[in-house]
Amino acid sequence: MNPRKVAITGGARGIGRATAAIFQAVGADVAIGDLDGDHCGEVAAQLGSSVTGLPLDVTDPASFADFLDAARVAMGGLDVLVNNAGIMPTGAFLDEDEAMTDRLIAINLRGVITGTRLAANRFRQQGQGGSIVNVASLAGLFGAPAIATYTATKAAVVTLTESLAKEFSGSGIHVCVVLPGVVRTELSGGAHYPRWMERVAAVEPDDVAHAIRAAVTVERTRVSVPRSLETVVAVRNLLPNSLSWRLDRLVGLDSAFTQADPAARARYHQRLSGSLDDAV
Repeated sequence: MNPRKVAITGGARGIGRATAAIFQAVGADVAIGDLDGDHCGEVAAQLGSSVTGLPLDVTDPASFADFLDAARVAMGGLDVLVNNAGIMPTGAFLDEDEAMTDRLIAINLRGVITGTRLAANRFRQQGQGGSIVNVASLAGLFGAPAIATYTATKAAVVTLTESLAKEFSGSGIHVCVVLPGVVRTELSGGAHYPRWMERVAAVEPDDVAHAIRAAVTVERTRVSVPRSLETVVAVRNLLPNSLSWRLDRLVGLDSAFTQADPAARARYHQRLSGSLDDAV
């Protein structure tokens, strides 16, 4: 598939912004949506005239529908939806506020479900198919302390996507999940990994953006970034608990966020609490 009309949620920062830039660079029209509509418009203007910034609250089905409809009008159609919006507060599970749990589920999972259904219905109405890319996380394949609810939502996105890839087979609607490792954005800032592990697992937003474009172009169902890390995770999941947990300690998964730098995560947590504009 050669995508020409691309809508991206959480498009004003991090992976979303990088993905918009990648698609724009190859000649696609792009619509980015973000809760901070003003900032989203500023980012769109910076990226170029073929990028449109629109307000979007992925937890509100009406807002999501309006975003997709406005994107179709601005671009003259819709070929791809990238469900990228997501949040990752860190901290002990028992200390997690119920409101934050609800917000995690509403953004990371319900938002993906809503966007996928809305986009798929529009693709079906257009009669020409389309692609939906759901951004999950490799952490959704194994789990990690201090991000329990986050990993649960990402695991759900993986199985949702793989289920729909089968359900939509033959319909012209392609569904893919992209699983990044540790992406160097504000979302994962302050993570505590051994230096050697960071060299193996950490990627830039541009790396994920290129993987998203490649997944759409060749219509793959599942892509990991970096690709080699999924093999490591698969082997880890075959081990008995005693060995897999020992491996977790070796690579720093047991302490990545239990010992995260609080100063490095403070601004992100302020944004999530509403004292700063929303971050994805």
